Amino acid sequence: MQLSVVVSTLNGREQLGRTLDALAEDASDAEVVVVNGPSSDGTTGMVRERADVDRLVEISERNVNVARNAGVQAASGDVVAFVQYDLAVEDGWAAGIAESVEAGADVVTGPTHRTVRAGVTTEARETWTVAGHEVTFVNGDNGAFTRDALEAVDGFDEYLETGGSRDVSHRVAALEFDVAWNPDVCVRGEFQTDGGHEPADWGSKYRSLSYRLAKNYGLNPSIAFHQLKTAAVDGASALRDVFGGSSTPSAWLENGKHVFEGIAVGTKDGFAARKRMPSESRNPNGVSSRADRAVTTYDL
Repeated sequence: MQLSVVVSTLNGREQLGRTLDALAEDASDAEVVVVNGPSSDGTTGMVRERADVDRLVEISERNVNVARNAGVQAASGDVVAFVQYDLAVEDGWAAGIAESVEAGADVVTGPTHRTVRAGVTTEARETWTVAGHEVTFVNGDNGAFTRDALEAVDGFDEYLETGGSRDVSHRVAALEFDVAWNPDVCVRGEFQTDGGHEPADWGSKYRSLSYRLAKNYGLNPSIAFHQLKTAAVDGASALRDVFGGSSTPSAWLENGKHVFEGIAVGTKDGFAARKRMPSESRNPNGVSSRADRAVTTYDL
């Protein structure tokens, strides 16, 4: 097995350096492809000075799925892994991928450990049964695909600015590829956080959700129920913030407007994509859809 690792980055020079250091220790035999862009913090110079990076691809778009697909095009391995620039692989990460692939897995994913003030958080295997398929969700910031699986799904859908990993998970399940959850394929957050997060962009979230569900499943009552249930849960959570004083009624109403707009636009675009997409890959905006992602490529 020849492993390629695609690391997408945007203005994360310090974090990227630590991620590359960890890869050099645990996956020294892997081909490392860094997809950068458009960064303005000196990332290009730092990467070009390293001896442990094989290829640097510069892109002009701020879309992680474009970056991932550019990495797929530049990578030569028969297994391609994706790691986010601010996550460092833990000991045994590369061996865990090899073990799962050799056991027959087409896709491998695992947990992320993040340091918070109260300790360390992690995730468990996440699944969802929809339209007769059990979907194991793949972490796009810590996942590996055989070349056959990547070509079958045609990489990531570049329409999506968020939710690309969820979308590819649905398509992998529809094509009945085997997804392995391996706790040894683990990455860790390099920078301590307080466990908080930025407020959700409700419009983008629901546009992404509605698009990928409409595209992958078409008219399906369970899909509509899932959207309404998710919106109700988010709406109730946001309403608690209003009663708790951390938000305002006008902000809650504005978020609700963005939710409905996101659902409408995402559903419309999802059905349009379903109509024109290749039936096998369910991806009208994948790797094969264009060849102009890279602005510059450096072989190092």
